[in-house]
Amino acid sequence: MATKAQVTAFINKVAPIAQAKAKGRSKWSLPSVCIAQCCCESAYGTSPKMMNANAILGVKVGKSKVHFGSAWKDKAYSTKTKECYDGKTYVEITDMFRAYDSIDDAIEDYYDMLAACSRYKDCINQPDPLECIKAIKNGGYATSPTYITTIMDIINKNNLTQYDSVVGVGCSSTTRLTIKYGSHGSDVTYLQQCLATKGYELGAIDSIFGTRTREAVKAFQAENGLTVDGIVGPKTWAKLY
Repeated sequence: MATKAQVTAFINKVAPIAQAKAKGRSKWSLPSVCIAQCCCESAYGTSPKMMNANAILGVKVGKSKVHFGSAWKDKAYSTKTKECYDGKTYVEITDMFRAYDSIDDAIEDYYDMLAACSRYKDCINQPDPLECIKAIKNGGYATSPTYITTIMDIINKNNLTQYDSVVGVGCSSTTRLTIKYGSHGSDVTYLQQCLATKGYELGAIDSIFGTRTREAVKAFQAENGLTVDGIVGPKTWAKLY
């Protein structure tokens, strides 16, 4: 298990690369999700076999050995992995995975793959991390039934949405709905991301406007001279932006 220092060092190393490789793409996927997948799959950079291959994302070679871009140079390594095909039982298999000249190439190939494969189309330009990782997982990237929860836990615990601003996601001036306790959906997700980025404790970013989100909103309103009612309308949104 990675130590706290190893977790911090790994994220600090990978985050700038994930941002740089996502920035400027017309078909982008969220850096926060990419970083969390790197953390999950390489055990925060503590997997020797993966790190020796610069393979911080478990992208398989595949039978057709498709090149999604130019980042992968046909290098590969063999390793054991566990798959869950029936949603319950894990089986151990040995497969070939892509190896890279650098971590930069690994992350670039990951973004190229998501943009090139139609099965991942629902993650492209998707601003909600939960919906993004759902689309990636359901597109066939992973078989673990807990994969989505694991990735979201890593994103929330490490405030990884702070790295999504390079693709224009986060607290912006886009018009939002007025939301309050009991609301749910993408506007709540944006609200929770904004509050988390500003240091407010509200638990999981789960798209549900519950008690902890309401209390965080009230705290934000009190600190910014707003009416403390827990309702996020135009004035509260403006301050958040």
